[in-house]
Amino acid sequence: MQAQTRRPTRLFRNLSAKIASIPMILTALVIFAGGTIWTVVYSFTNSRLLPRLNFVGIEQYERLWSSTRWMISIQNLFIYGICMLIFSLVIGFILAALLDQKIRFENTFRSIFLYPFALSFIVTGLVWQWLLNPDFGLQQVVRDLGWTSFSFDPLYNTNIVIFGILIAALWQGTGLVMCLMLAGLRGIDEDIWKAARVDGIPMWKTYIFIVIPMMRGVLITSLVLIASGIVKVYDLVVAQTGGGPGIASEVPAKYVYDMMFQAQNLGQGFAASTMMLLSVLIVLIPWAYLEFGRRRHG
Repeated sequence: MQAQTRRPTRLFRNLSAKIASIPMILTALVIFAGGTIWTVVYSFTNSRLLPRLNFVGIEQYERLWSSTRWMISIQNLFIYGICMLIFSLVIGFILAALLDQKIRFENTFRSIFLYPFALSFIVTGLVWQWLLNPDFGLQQVVRDLGWTSFSFDPLYNTNIVIFGILIAALWQGTGLVMCLMLAGLRGIDEDIWKAARVDGIPMWKTYIFIVIPMMRGVLITSLVLIASGIVKVYDLVVAQTGGGPGIASEVPAKYVYDMMFQAQNLGQGFAASTMMLLSVLIVLIPWAYLEFGRRRHG
Protein backbone atom coordinates (compact mmCIF):
# COMPACT_ATOMS: atom_id res chain seq x y z
CA MET A 1 0.00 0.00 0.00
CA GLN A 2 2.80 2.40 0.83
CA ALA A 3 4.45 1.82 -2.56
CA GLN A 4 1.14 2.48 -4.32
CA THR A 5 0.57 5.73 -2.43
CA ARG A 6 4.10 6.93 -3.13
CA ARG A 7 3.83 6.56 -6.92
CA PRO A 8 0.97 9.05 -7.43
CA THR A 9 2.68 11.46 -5.07
CA ARG A 10 5.91 11.28 -7.05
CA LEU A 11 4.00 11.55 -10.34
CA PHE A 12 2.26 14.79 -9.36
CA ARG A 13 5.31 16.34 -7.72
CA ASN A 14 6.27 19.66 -9.40
CA LEU A 15 3.19 19.29 -11.59
CA SER A 16 3.24 22.93 -12.77
CA ALA A 17 6.82 22.61 -13.98
CA LYS A 18 5.99 19.39 -15.84
CA ILE A 19 3.01 21.01 -17.54
CA ALA A 20 5.11 24.03 -18.51
CA SER A 21 7.69 21.76 -20.13
CA ILE A 22 5.16 20.05 -22.41
CA PRO A 23 5.53 22.58 -25.29
CA MET A 24 9.30 22.19 -25.24
CA ILE A 25 9.01 18.40 -25.21
CA LEU A 26 6.59 18.44 -28.14
CA THR A 27 8.86 20.83 -30.05
CA ALA A 28 11.84 18.57 -29.50
CA LEU A 29 9.90 15.50 -30.61
CA VAL A 30 8.38 17.10 -33.70
CA ILE A 31 11.28 19.24 -34.92
CA PHE A 32 14.39 17.40 -33.80
CA ALA A 33 13.29 13.78 -33.68
CA GLY A 34 10.90 14.17 -36.61
CA GLY A 35 13.44 16.03 -38.70
CA THR A 36 16.08 13.42 -37.96
CA ILE A 37 13.82 10.54 -39.00
CA TRP A 38 12.77 12.45 -42.12
CA THR A 39 16.41 13.02 -43.10
CA VAL A 40 17.37 9.38 -42.59
CA VAL A 41 14.39 8.12 -44.61
CA TYR A 42 15.05 10.43 -47.56
CA SER A 43 18.75 9.55 -47.56
CA PHE A 44 17.68 6.25 -49.17
CA THR A 45 15.99 8.04 -52.07
CA ASN A 46 17.24 9.68 -55.24
CA SER A 47 15.74 13.08 -54.32
CA ARG A 48 17.20 15.92 -56.36
CA LEU A 49 15.74 19.44 -56.25
CA LEU A 50 12.68 18.33 -54.24
CA PRO A 51 12.29 15.38 -51.83
CA ARG A 52 10.49 12.38 -53.28
CA LEU A 53 9.98 8.84 -52.00
CA ASN A 54 11.75 6.99 -54.79
CA PHE A 55 13.90 4.54 -52.82
CA VAL A 56 17.24 3.43 -54.25
CA GLY A 57 18.62 1.52 -51.26
CA ILE A 58 22.16 2.42 -50.19
CA GLU A 59 23.11 3.92 -53.54
CA GLN A 60 23.58 7.40 -52.05
CA TYR A 61 25.90 6.04 -49.37
CA GLU A 62 27.97 4.15 -51.95
CA ARG A 63 28.36 7.32 -53.97
CA LEU A 64 29.19 9.24 -50.81
CA TRP A 65 32.04 6.99 -49.69
CA SER A 66 33.43 6.77 -53.20
CA SER A 67 33.63 10.57 -53.43
CA THR A 68 37.12 12.05 -53.10
CA ARG A 69 35.65 15.29 -51.82
CA TRP A 70 33.84 13.53 -48.97
CA MET A 71 36.94 11.55 -47.97
CA ILE A 72 39.00 14.75 -47.86
CA SER A 73 36.34 16.40 -45.71
CA ILE A 74 36.40 13.46 -43.25
CA GLN A 75 40.19 13.59 -43.10
CA ASN A 76 40.14 17.33 -42.46
CA LEU A 77 37.50 16.97 -39.76
CA PHE A 78 39.54 14.28 -38.02
CA ILE A 79 42.73 16.37 -38.02
CA TYR A 80 40.88 19.52 -37.02
CA GLY A 81 38.90 17.73 -34.30
CA ILE A 82 41.86 16.04 -32.61
CA CYS A 83 43.95 19.21 -32.62
CA MET A 84 41.03 21.37 -31.47
CA LEU A 85 40.23 19.08 -28.55
CA ILE A 86 43.82 18.86 -27.34
CA PHE A 87 44.96 22.44 -27.84
CA SER A 88 41.80 24.16 -26.64
CA LEU A 89 41.74 22.13 -23.43
CA VAL A 90 45.46 22.54 -22.76
CA ILE A 91 45.62 26.25 -23.60
CA GLY A 92 42.36 26.99 -21.81
CA PHE A 93 43.51 25.19 -18.66
CA ILE A 94 46.92 26.89 -18.66
CA LEU A 95 45.33 30.34 -19.03
CA ALA A 96 42.85 29.53 -16.27
CA ALA A 97 45.63 28.30 -13.97
CA LEU A 98 47.57 31.53 -14.56
CA LEU A 99 44.54 33.72 -13.87
CA ASP A 100 43.78 31.68 -10.75
CA GLN A 101 46.97 32.99 -9.15
CA LYS A 102 45.12 36.17 -8.13
CA ILE A 103 47.13 38.32 -10.54
CA ARG A 104 46.56 42.05 -10.99
CA PHE A 105 44.11 43.18 -13.68
CA GLU A 106 42.58 39.71 -13.73
CA ASN A 107 39.23 41.05 -14.95
CA THR A 108 40.94 42.87 -17.81
CA PHE A 109 42.84 39.80 -18.97
CA ARG A 110 39.76 37.64 -18.63
CA SER A 111 37.77 40.04 -20.81
CA ILE A 112 40.54 40.15 -23.41
CA PHE A 113 40.75 36.37 -23.66
CA LEU A 114 36.96 35.95 -23.77
CA TYR A 115 36.28 38.79 -26.22
CA PRO A 116 36.91 36.75 -29.43
CA PHE A 117 34.10 34.38 -28.41
CA ALA A 118 31.64 37.29 -28.76
CA LEU A 119 32.46 37.57 -32.46
CA SER A 120 30.69 35.53 -35.11
CA PHE A 121 32.63 32.83 -36.92
CA ILE A 122 32.28 34.77 -40.18
CA VAL A 123 33.97 37.83 -38.65
CA THR A 124 36.69 35.66 -37.12
CA GLY A 125 37.26 33.90 -40.43
CA LEU A 126 37.57 37.17 -42.35
CA VAL A 127 39.94 38.67 -39.76
CA TRP A 128 42.25 35.66 -39.90
CA GLN A 129 41.99 35.53 -43.66
CA TRP A 130 43.54 39.00 -43.70
CA LEU A 131 46.09 38.18 -41.00
CA LEU A 132 47.27 35.05 -42.84
CA ASN A 133 47.32 36.69 -46.27
CA PRO A 134 50.93 36.47 -47.55
CA ASP A 135 50.75 39.85 -49.29
CA PHE A 136 49.79 42.08 -46.35
CA GLY A 137 49.40 39.76 -43.33
CA LEU A 138 51.79 38.33 -40.77
CA GLN A 139 54.19 37.04 -43.40
CA GLN A 140 54.63 40.48 -44.97
CA VAL A 141 54.95 42.19 -41.58
CA VAL A 142 57.78 39.86 -40.54
CA ARG A 143 59.49 40.31 -43.90
CA ASP A 144 59.29 44.09 -43.54
CA LEU A 145 61.13 43.70 -40.23
CA GLY A 146 64.10 42.15 -42.04
CA TRP A 147 63.40 38.40 -42.21
CA THR A 148 62.90 38.34 -45.97
CA SER A 149 62.97 34.54 -46.17
CA PHE A 150 60.13 34.09 -43.64
CA SER A 151 57.20 32.15 -45.07
CA PHE A 152 53.84 31.64 -43.38
CA ASP A 153 50.86 31.23 -45.71
CA PRO A 154 48.84 28.25 -44.44
CA LEU A 155 45.64 29.26 -46.22
CA TYR A 156 47.38 28.96 -49.59
CA ASN A 157 49.13 25.67 -48.91
CA THR A 158 47.03 22.57 -49.56
CA ASN A 159 49.05 20.51 -47.08
CA ILE A 160 48.52 22.75 -44.04
CA VAL A 161 45.41 24.79 -44.87
CA ILE A 162 43.36 23.03 -42.19
CA PHE A 163 45.83 24.29 -39.57
CA GLY A 164 45.20 27.87 -40.69
CA ILE A 165 41.52 27.30 -39.92
CA LEU A 166 42.52 25.68 -36.61
CA ILE A 167 44.43 28.83 -35.57
CA ALA A 168 41.33 30.98 -36.03
CA ALA A 169 39.14 28.45 -34.18
CA LEU A 170 41.52 28.31 -31.22
CA TRP A 171 41.72 32.11 -31.07
CA GLN A 172 37.94 32.32 -30.81
CA GLY A 173 37.06 29.30 -28.69
CA THR A 174 39.87 29.06 -26.14
CA GLY A 175 38.52 31.97 -24.08
CA LEU A 176 35.29 30.13 -23.28
CA VAL A 177 37.21 27.02 -22.24
CA MET A 178 39.41 29.21 -20.05
CA CYS A 179 36.36 30.67 -18.26
CA LEU A 180 34.90 27.19 -17.66
CA MET A 181 38.21 25.93 -16.31
CA LEU A 182 38.62 29.03 -14.14
CA ALA A 183 35.17 28.47 -12.63
CA GLY A 184 36.17 24.87 -11.89
CA LEU A 185 39.44 25.95 -10.27
CA ARG A 186 37.66 28.52 -8.12
CA GLY A 187 35.42 25.72 -6.87
CA ILE A 188 38.36 23.76 -5.45
CA ASP A 189 38.53 23.96 -1.67
CA GLU A 190 41.43 26.10 -0.48
CA ASP A 191 42.28 23.48 2.16
CA ILE A 192 43.32 21.09 -0.62
CA TRP A 193 45.95 23.55 -1.83
CA LYS A 194 47.17 24.09 1.72
CA ALA A 195 47.42 20.35 2.38
CA ALA A 196 49.35 19.83 -0.86
CA ARG A 197 51.83 22.58 0.09
CA VAL A 198 52.25 21.14 3.58
CA ASP A 199 52.97 17.69 2.11
CA GLY A 200 55.53 19.20 -0.24
CA ILE A 201 53.70 18.14 -3.41
CA PRO A 202 54.90 20.13 -6.44
CA MET A 203 52.30 22.41 -7.99
CA TRP A 204 52.28 20.57 -11.33
CA LYS A 205 51.58 17.26 -9.57
CA THR A 206 48.80 18.91 -7.56
CA TYR A 207 47.15 20.05 -10.76
CA ILE A 208 47.53 16.74 -12.60
CA PHE A 209 46.77 14.21 -9.87
CA ILE A 210 44.45 16.14 -7.54
CA VAL A 211 42.85 19.18 -9.14
CA ILE A 212 42.09 17.91 -12.64
CA PRO A 213 40.31 14.71 -11.43
CA MET A 214 38.16 16.91 -9.19
CA MET A 215 37.16 19.02 -12.22
CA ARG A 216 35.60 16.08 -14.07
CA GLY A 217 32.26 17.83 -14.54
CA VAL A 218 33.86 20.95 -15.98
CA LEU A 219 36.03 18.88 -18.31
CA ILE A 220 33.01 16.94 -19.62
CA THR A 221 31.12 20.19 -20.23
CA SER A 222 34.09 21.61 -22.10
CA LEU A 223 34.46 18.45 -24.17
CA VAL A 224 30.78 18.49 -25.16
CA LEU A 225 30.93 22.15 -26.21
CA ILE A 226 34.15 21.69 -28.16
CA ALA A 227 32.93 18.50 -29.83
CA SER A 228 29.67 20.13 -30.94
CA GLY A 229 31.65 22.98 -32.49
CA ILE A 230 33.96 20.53 -34.27
CA VAL A 231 31.19 18.54 -35.95
CA LYS A 232 29.36 21.62 -37.26
CA VAL A 233 32.40 23.67 -38.31
CA TYR A 234 31.34 25.52 -41.43
CA ASP A 235 31.47 29.30 -41.05
CA LEU A 236 35.22 29.51 -40.56
CA VAL A 237 35.92 27.42 -43.64
CA VAL A 238 33.58 29.46 -45.83
CA ALA A 239 34.93 32.80 -44.56
CA GLN A 240 38.62 31.87 -44.71
CA THR A 241 39.06 29.59 -47.70
CA GLY A 242 35.67 28.71 -49.21
CA GLY A 243 36.85 25.10 -49.12
CA GLY A 244 40.03 25.83 -51.08
CA PRO A 245 42.64 25.76 -52.35
CA GLY A 246 40.63 23.45 -54.60
CA ILE A 247 38.90 21.16 -52.09
CA ALA A 248 41.82 20.98 -49.65
CA SER A 249 39.89 22.51 -46.73
CA GLU A 250 36.54 20.82 -47.36
CA VAL A 251 34.57 19.75 -44.24
CA PRO A 252 31.43 17.58 -43.93
CA ALA A 253 29.08 20.45 -43.05
CA LYS A 254 30.12 22.35 -46.17
CA TYR A 255 29.76 19.21 -48.27
CA VAL A 256 26.17 18.80 -47.03
CA TYR A 257 25.33 22.44 -47.78
CA ASP A 258 26.83 22.33 -51.26
CA MET A 259 25.08 19.09 -52.16
CA MET A 260 21.67 20.28 -50.99
CA PHE A 261 21.64 23.90 -52.14
CA GLN A 262 24.18 24.17 -54.95
CA ALA A 263 24.30 20.76 -56.58
CA GLN A 264 20.55 20.34 -55.86
CA ASN A 265 21.14 16.75 -54.80
CA LEU A 266 19.03 16.33 -51.68
CA GLY A 267 19.54 12.57 -51.48
CA GLN A 268 23.31 12.91 -51.33
CA GLY A 269 23.07 15.74 -48.81
CA PHE A 270 20.74 13.69 -46.61
CA ALA A 271 23.13 10.74 -46.75
CA ALA A 272 26.05 12.94 -45.68
CA SER A 273 23.93 14.43 -42.87
CA THR A 274 23.03 10.95 -41.68
CA MET A 275 26.70 9.97 -41.55
CA MET A 276 27.46 13.08 -39.49
CA LEU A 277 24.65 12.14 -37.11
CA LEU A 278 25.95 8.58 -36.89
CA SER A 279 29.46 9.80 -36.01
CA VAL A 280 28.00 11.85 -33.16
CA LEU A 281 25.95 8.92 -31.86
CA ILE A 282 28.97 6.60 -31.93
CA VAL A 283 30.69 8.92 -29.46
CA LEU A 284 27.63 10.06 -27.49
CA ILE A 285 25.92 6.74 -26.74
CA PRO A 286 28.93 4.98 -25.10
CA TRP A 287 29.72 8.11 -23.11
CA ALA A 288 26.11 8.48 -21.92
CA TYR A 289 25.98 4.80 -20.96
CA LEU A 290 29.20 5.01 -18.98
CA GLU A 291 28.24 8.31 -17.37
CA PHE A 292 24.62 7.67 -16.35
CA GLY A 293 24.83 3.88 -16.11
CA ARG A 294 27.66 4.20 -13.60
CA ARG A 295 25.61 6.61 -11.49
CA ARG A 296 22.57 4.32 -11.54
CA HIS A 297 24.55 1.27 -10.51
CA GLY A 298 26.96 3.14 -8.26
